[in-house]
Amino acid sequence: MNNELIIRSSSTSVDFALLKDGKLIELHKDEEDNQFSVGDIFIAKIRKTVSGLNAAFVNVGYEKDAFLHYHDLGPQLPTLLKFVKRVSTGKLKDFSLKNFPTEKDIDKNGKIADAVKSNQSILVQVVKEPISTKGPRISSELSIAGRYVVLVPFSDRISISQKIESREEKARLKRLMQSIRPKGFGVIVRTVAEGKMVAELDKDLQNLVDRWTAMCKKLHNAHLPSKVLGEMNRASSMLRDLFNDSFTNICVDDETLYYQIKDYLQEIAPNKESIVKLYQNTVPIYEKHGIERQIKTSFGKTVSMSRGAYLVIEHTEALHVIDVNSGNRSSKAKSQEDTALEVNLIAATEIARQLRLRDMGGIIVVDFIDMGKAENRKKLFNHLRDEMSDDRAKHKILPPSKFGLIQITRQRVRPEMNIKTREKDPNGDGEIEAPISVVNRIQADLIKLFKKDYKKITLHTHPFIAAFLTKGFPSVRSKWFLEHKKWVKIMPRDAYTYLEYRFTKDGKEIR
Repeated sequence: MNNELIIRSSSTSVDFALLKDGKLIELHKDEEDNQFSVGDIFIAKIRKTVSGLNAAFVNVGYEKDAFLHYHDLGPQLPTLLKFVKRVSTGKLKDFSLKNFPTEKDIDKNGKIADAVKSNQSILVQVVKEPISTKGPRISSELSIAGRYVVLVPFSDRISISQKIESREEKARLKRLMQSIRPKGFGVIVRTVAEGKMVAELDKDLQNLVDRWTAMCKKLHNAHLPSKVLGEMNRASSMLRDLFNDSFTNICVDDETLYYQIKDYLQEIAPNKESIVKLYQNTVPIYEKHGIERQIKTSFGKTVSMSRGAYLVIEHTEALHVIDVNSGNRSSKAKSQEDTALEVNLIAATEIARQLRLRDMGGIIVVDFIDMGKAENRKKLFNHLRDEMSDDRAKHKILPPSKFGLIQITRQRVRPEMNIKTREKDPNGDGEIEAPISVVNRIQADLIKLFKKDYKKITLHTHPFIAAFLTKGFPSVRSKWFLEHKKWVKIMPRDAYTYLEYRFTKDGKEIR
């Protein structure tokens, strides 16, 4: 498995494309004006408490107040509030927490009005970015993430990632953390810490303590509300959370960003620094790596898959619905059940990719093709679970229902990635499919005709599409010939609309 990170920079944003074996699986945009990213910490003011919701609305500087539920306050809220008050007034200069007295934990099932008051200053962290008409979702249980560990102020717990399976390794990491953990801070050990030596873990821990200290220094003169600790830029945070030995290429088209990433990689993986490359070419970086093409064909309502199968993805306010269709396809499967299983397995792989690519969250209902055998339904469920195992977002998958539906819940912390793939109709005022998706459809139809052993096929299409298929070396038509050993005659037809095409043989239309 080869992972590549392709980074495109513009004057207002930075785009990140994560490729797995050449296929686009994640797409992110880091915009300059995004002031409320997940992980950002604000010194804010409680605006009002609402007993009916057992929550408070907090002014963090966004047009809509942020939402702080009682369960997101954290057990050590009284200690946090006391610390913020003393630091803000300048009475406390030592930010290490080793000598700071802790207060009694709040009641797990208490009431919001007993915990916080209106106009009170509080440190909060963004856990969900503003989505649709809602303001940010926040928590006052703070955490600062590093490469190997996460630092949790006002805690004394040491937690080890559940993905580390070895009991011996868990015990080793726990012993190490007990010896280097600063007093007054809890620590969560991340999966990538497995096998790491104490020096690497200690360096990461000290960096996080330094960030905490730098944040505390801002509190004395900070205006309310204001950001006091920003999450690192998206490139570094993606590398921090994703980077491993499977990365083979990081390509970036901006010199400043290139040196930033190189410096960060020098810290976390010096032996991999050479994979960072500065892209300098007249062809745009996304075009060169085939990303623009994948975006055009992956973000529409209909998503094509191999062997003629396709997905239909619909969005509502409450949930997302995905319908799996076998399409007009030929199959070597012996029975309808085998065909259904084959299509469903292909669809499960693509659905796992689509959820990450579009960053779809909330409730997702997938209507797979019905299968009669229980072992096939189990095989589908296990396959979908395996395909989604690399997904960083928290998710839960329920087994198939009697109707062949699989329900998925997936954590949503930022707005869904929604890219418009339809384009302005050059012949009118409406919109049409992106031409690149039409070429994909022509190719899929052509492969079906080749399987039926048709020869001497003529394709009639708009002159623009005809030119796209025949010009250049090697042309699309030449690639068809090399792959299928059958030549396709292409006839430009001025009378055809932009996206219209027909196949004929000996002057008769074939389908």
